[in-house]
Order: sequence, then C-alpha cells, then structure tokens
Amino acid sequence: MSELLLTGISQLATPLGQGSRRGAAMGQLQIIERARVVIDAGVISWIGPEYEWSGNAESVVDLGGRAVVPGLIDPHTHAVWGGDRLIDFEARSAGATYEEILAAGGGIWHTIRETAEKSSEEMAELALPRIQALQRSGATTIEVKSGYGYTLEAELRMLEAIRLLQKRTLSRLVPTLLIHICPEGFTERQAYREMVCSELIPEVAGRGLASAVDIFVERHAWSAVDARIVLACAQAAGLSIKLHTEQFQQVGGLELGVEMEALSVDHLEVCSLAQCELVARSKTIATLLPGVSLHLGLPAAPGRALIDAGAAVAIGTDLNPGSSPLFSTAAAMALAVRLNGLTAPEALTASTANAAAALGLSNLGRLEVGMHADFLVLESSDWRDLPYTLGQNMVREVWVAGRKQAV
Repeated sequence: MSELLLTGISQLATPLGQGSRRGAAMGQLQIIERARVVIDAGVISWIGPEYEWSGNAESVVDLGGRAVVPGLIDPHTHAVWGGDRLIDFEARSAGATYEEILAAGGGIWHTIRETAEKSSEEMAELALPRIQALQRSGATTIEVKSGYGYTLEAELRMLEAIRLLQKRTLSRLVPTLLIHICPEGFTERQAYREMVCSELIPEVAGRGLASAVDIFVERHAWSAVDARIVLACAQAAGLSIKLHTEQFQQVGGLELGVEMEALSVDHLEVCSLAQCELVARSKTIATLLPGVSLHLGLPAAPGRALIDAGAAVAIGTDLNPGSSPLFSTAAAMALAVRLNGLTAPEALTASTANAAAALGLSNLGRLEVGMHADFLVLESSDWRDLPYTLGQNMVREVWVAGRKQAV
C-alpha cells in the first residue's frame, strides 16, 4: 500500500526527459488531464490519468479540481543583504545610471558596507522573510549567493547564514560563493584575487559551504582574464562554476563560461546572435533575469533568439536590493513571457527543469516517477494561469518532498 495519493488534479503539466531541455524541446510539456499522483517517502512512485490507478493508499488528499506543476526553482538570488538601496532607486528615477551610481561608491559598495559587519545570525534573520516570500510564490528550490561580504571573514559569515537559513526552511537552498565586485587598482585587484584563490575558495570548499563559485564579469567588475584564474581555482577545488556576464557590455564572459563548461551564464542582456548560437552548441544554461530589465529599464535578454538557436534557457528572479527587488519566482516566469519572448510552456520549462540544470541538480524540476515530490497546487484548473496572471499569487499550496508547506 502506498503512503499518499493525490486526487482531484484537473491538469498536471510538466517537462519530461532527463537533463536540460534545449531549443524547441523547451515548449514540449506532458499535460495529463484528470491526473493522480502517488508519493512514497517523499518521492513520486506513480503518476498518470486517474482511470489508470487501481491501487490503495494510506492517505488520500483531494486537490479540488486544481492544476499541478513542478515546484519552481530559482537559480539566481542574492537574498542575504543588509540595509536598502532606496537612495539608488531615487537616483535612477532622476536619471542616474547603475554604473554611475556604482562609480560614486553607491550600489553594490553601499550594500557591502551595510552587510559586511553583521553576524551570520543577523544576516539569516534579515534573509528569512525574503526566502519565505519566494516560497509563497512557488519556489521549492532557491539558489542563494554570497557576495556582499567582500572580505574573507564576511563572505564566510554570509555562507554560514545560508546554512542557518536551510535549517529554518524545508525548501532546498543551494549556496553559491559569489566573487562580486573588485578593487579599483591593479595591485589591489591582484591581491584580492590571490586571497580568493589561496584562502577563500579552499576554505569554502573544505567546509562544504557552497556548491559553486560565481563571478561578476563586466567592465566595472572583473575582467574575463581575472575570471579565468578564479574559476580555474574553483574547479580545482571541486566546485562548479557560474558567471554574471554580458549585462551591460560584451566582455568575453559568455565565451569564457562556455569554454570552461560553466553550469550557467546569467544576465545576457546584450548577448548577440553569434553568442546565442555559441551557447546553443554547449551544455551551459543561459539564465535570464527579467526583473533586472524591468527595474533598471535595460533591454531584455534575447530569450527568443536563444531558444530558436537551440539553447537551454532558465529563468531567475535575481532577487537583490539594487537591480531586482523581485520577491516572486512566479512573477519572473511571467515577465520572461512578456519581456524575453518565451511562450508559456517554455517559461515553465525554464523555471523548473532548466533551472534545476543551471544548479547541477538532476532529481528536481519534473514530475516523474523517481523524482522528488516537489510541486505546486494552483488556484486555477489551468496551469497557464501561473504565467498569465500578474499581481496575484496563483500558488495555493507548496509541497516539498511530499509534504505540504505552511506558506
């Protein structure tokens, strides 16, 4: 006898197939009308139309004729920070650019000053409501980056804060060490890079504080030359790699990420057609962050061109205080349809199976036998209401490993 049977599912929508979905395959979903799902030990043990089920279960839950989709996966957040960026918000509203604010000592530098002196406990307390907001929007797995600590000690405290957060939520948190902003002078930059490679990365890897290293590659941040050195150190320590790149200028970060087989290259607002084709020929995931385009008024990353070229595209919120104060993973999916040119099925795939691939996770992002039972029950009988609806949360219930969460 099975543990749990879910009935009353009007429609179940999920990507299929192992790994990332690329190109046209992103738009191919399995839709099961009047579905049933059976869960044992937190894992899906049976799934299909209700008329095919003939077994018994210890517990039966009727979902009341509502649609079910996989739990959303947010592959890119900066959910741990101190202070706010309201002054930056006003400055941008008055015409200042993101780069001008950063050059004047605001932006990321301001958040570092507000974050770096806090304890891990203080950081975790600040971040928990943000994680809970993402959960309410449907995120069952959330990547969380460091990067606002800057110093060795503060970066370690940020990653320790993420570990504390994991103890306070049943959603899965994926910690990433972010090498964010860098010193201005060449000598100072070289010294900081050496600290990262000889002290920070080995300490993080040795303590299991992160599963990947990310680096910000832009004209006002790290160069592709610097990034190659840092990412090689990360790989040598057994960590996966990711890049923030091609947000403001084409700086070679995308090409570097593909060459080094990064899990993902993120942002890509200024990605060219040739770069789309390059990513499409690789295993690297292109992660789109439409909240940034909305908040900063930047051109949106060419999601349509990436998919048409055959790339695997994921979607994240980029939740952070400066460029994307977006607290809803479902809203990021909806924005990707409006701003990046994705269809609704492509957006669901990008927010589930491909977002899992962007984090190197193979047992999440799809509803199939043998997968973790992470799923959402929607307010609607039609799954398409999730990317269609703006300004209202269409997520009624969030389930992680077969357990309904209090959100």
